[in-house]
Amino acid sequence: MLRSAVTGRSVAGQVFLLQVVIVLLLVVSAVVAQVLQVRHDIDREAQNRSLAVAESFANAPGTAAALRSPDPTAVLQPRAEAVRKATGVDFVVVMNTDGIRYTHPKPDRIGKKFVGTIGPAVAGGTVTEHVTGTIGPLVQVVVPVKDSAGKVVGLVSAGITTAHVGGAAQQTLPLLLGAAAAALALALGGTALVSRRLLRQTRGLGPYEMTRMYEHHDAVLHAVREGVVIVGGDGRLLLANDEAHRLLDLPEDAERRNVLELGLDDETAALLASGRAVTDEVRLVKDRLLAINQRPTDLRGGPAGSVTTLRDSTELRALSGRAEEARERLNMLYDAGVGIGTSLDVSRTAEELAELAVPRFADFATVDLFDAVLHGEEPKPGTALRRAACAGIRKDSPLYPVGERIRWVATSPQARSLTTGQSVLEPRLNDAPGWRAQNPERTGQVLEYGIHSLITVPLRAGSLVLGVANFWRAEKPQPFDAEELALAEELVARAAVSIDNARRYTREHSMAVTLQRSLLPRSLPEQGALDIAYRYLPAQAGVGGDWFDVLPLSGARVALVVGDVVGHGLHAAATMGRLRTAVHNFSSLDLPPDELLGLLDELVGRIDQDETAADGSAAITGATCLYAVYDPVQRRCSVARAGHPPPALVHPNGRVGFPEVPAGPPLGLGGLPFETAELELAEGSRLVLYTDGLVEDRERDIDEGLALLSDALLGTPGASPEETCRAVLDRLPARPSDDVALIVARTRVLGPDRVAEWQVPTDPAAVSQVRSSVTRRLADWDLEELAFTTELILSELVTNAIRHGRGPIAVRLLRDRTLICEVSDSSTTSPHLRYAASTDEGGRGLFLVAQLAERWGTRYTPHGKVIWAEQPLPPSEGP
Repeated sequence: MLRSAVTGRSVAGQVFLLQVVIVLLLVVSAVVAQVLQVRHDIDREAQNRSLAVAESFANAPGTAAALRSPDPTAVLQPRAEAVRKATGVDFVVVMNTDGIRYTHPKPDRIGKKFVGTIGPAVAGGTVTEHVTGTIGPLVQVVVPVKDSAGKVVGLVSAGITTAHVGGAAQQTLPLLLGAAAAALALALGGTALVSRRLLRQTRGLGPYEMTRMYEHHDAVLHAVREGVVIVGGDGRLLLANDEAHRLLDLPEDAERRNVLELGLDDETAALLASGRAVTDEVRLVKDRLLAINQRPTDLRGGPAGSVTTLRDSTELRALSGRAEEARERLNMLYDAGVGIGTSLDVSRTAEELAELAVPRFADFATVDLFDAVLHGEEPKPGTALRRAACAGIRKDSPLYPVGERIRWVATSPQARSLTTGQSVLEPRLNDAPGWRAQNPERTGQVLEYGIHSLITVPLRAGSLVLGVANFWRAEKPQPFDAEELALAEELVARAAVSIDNARRYTREHSMAVTLQRSLLPRSLPEQGALDIAYRYLPAQAGVGGDWFDVLPLSGARVALVVGDVVGHGLHAAATMGRLRTAVHNFSSLDLPPDELLGLLDELVGRIDQDETAADGSAAITGATCLYAVYDPVQRRCSVARAGHPPPALVHPNGRVGFPEVPAGPPLGLGGLPFETAELELAEGSRLVLYTDGLVEDRERDIDEGLALLSDALLGTPGASPEETCRAVLDRLPARPSDDVALIVARTRVLGPDRVAEWQVPTDPAAVSQVRSSVTRRLADWDLEELAFTTELILSELVTNAIRHGRGPIAVRLLRDRTLICEVSDSSTTSPHLRYAASTDEGGRGLFLVAQLAERWGTRYTPHGKVIWAEQPLPPSEGP
């Protein structure tokens, strides 16, 4: 059998010989292509290596200077030889612009004329040429050497023989030829096996066997369930199998007759007679839908005519229609999964359900929810609903509009659905008296509009019924059926989960907003040191932990605070309230900013430990704070920050800067101290404090945000704090991604006309002199009404300082919104208020001060302490 295949007397043998020739041609082509590619790669590699070596040497430091030296050869010959040996090229020659060599691998050739083209290189270009030298074919490159002014001062040539480059590649040729021989042997063996199998399958068929095969094919042709029609070039029917006779209802003597005379409809007969190519063209032939495929037979030199196949697609079309509907429903459910619930807004989620259903499922869709659901509360059965969403193929439908409050009558499908928790199908609204009883006038308008079928599905989330979804049909004449009811239930079930999630979020958000509003300052306290404006913008989603505060201190000073607890929700808001309360308490101690932040840091650390130990919750990482104290008498501001962005300062002349305030670690880390920066502020300066939401978000980093803030402040020279806040926030998006707290404070100065100071000797007799001086100053300020109480307060405070403190002792009187009396000394011992017994001779001084003053207290300074007391000004006096 194999011998028969090789001789070529059979089809298998001819196939074998043809495959052998093809394999030989492919192998020879591959070998020739590889040889040519190797030669090309050798030439390219030689050029690239020579050019790289020449340019590197020409541009090396010192090459140009060596060419101008008295003996270039002495400098360049060792370098050239070192480069040649290191790079593997055959020579590196340095020459002057006339071609006289300064270097050469053979020293006897130094000083002789270079053999090659140098003109383009002298002009500043590069020369690459192939030459055959004493060492064989080689590639040499000539490049210019330029000095710092760009002038060509010499030339460098490098070259390499192709034998040195291509040795490794040429060594692969024997391996390639061996592989080709092996591939040829394998291909011939595979071809022989294929030919042997082909010979075995054809079994050396002769004429008789071919005849039998034709008969078998004819039998198969007439047995298939697809019609086959062959039409000659003259339009006569040459062959039609049994299925074609059945599908086209052909007469018995149809063959050899013209297709136009077979009783077919004109369009089908014309198609068969035309012979044009068609693919799956569906035609209605009598009561059957036939898919027709037709191809001409003379495309490859065959006889004129055409072959047509006919397939009955009547049942297939019905099945495909149902499959298409099922696929569309699956697509709709998938779209519902990804398209409903994209936001945590109840109304928007209801709108997404209505928009998805129209027009793919219904012509109109409405969603009615209980009012409590819209506000985040659990629904209250028996109450009215409110239309939350409405979508339709037209905008002029007579259905209840969005926002309408609806109380469905007990007989309506919506009321039954709410009561039973089951879906209701009303295929024909015209025959539904329970629905028409809702509002006869409006329902009549709905029917006249063309809406004729309804599906009502309750929005159920667990045991809660949140409302109902209604699907209305108008354009399609067929009413809703049971399969569409099941699809509507699936859609609504997915939407109900999203609506309930949005409801829960709305409730939590409302609680967080309420808590946050109760914790943030509702109004600013009265003080005379700063003109202040502020803004607070909640985040786009959720409630954060940003806060701010303005705290009046003793001595007419004012503290400004901004802080941020990273995160959103109730936990962040509650933590913010705790920190704000702590800052209030610590500020009453009149501590410097760095000490206050240190106490706050310890507090946050204890809170973290308590919460982590109690329930394993995460620590309050990311809490930051900036605390600043402004003194209007000295015009100084002390600032410290814990992981917070630096403040911005707008000078009276409009210049904007960010003062250097040491950045301490965020609160709660512990172990690292905080530092205070002292700023001297001119009157009218604007201090801008903010949280990171103002200058940082997902689309820009903090450096870009600070630059934008600086630009916004530069555009507000001489603006008020309120105008500054407005200008800064105009640069922000309408709803930022993080909370934003902003304070703009313009400084005031308590001038010398409102401040009086005296140094007091440590002599009790000096008390009367102080009283006299204070009385005169109060008279100058038209505050004689306060003279008596002020004398009593100062007498007690100065006497205590003389008796129990250390000098120097000073008295300061400030007229602000209150009259402030201050007595300072260098002692750190603080007096304590106590109740003296009736038999005690003393101990009632501070008690008397507390009764006469509105507030009093002690603050410590680096040099001692200050005892202060405040009295309200008379009603007729302003600050």
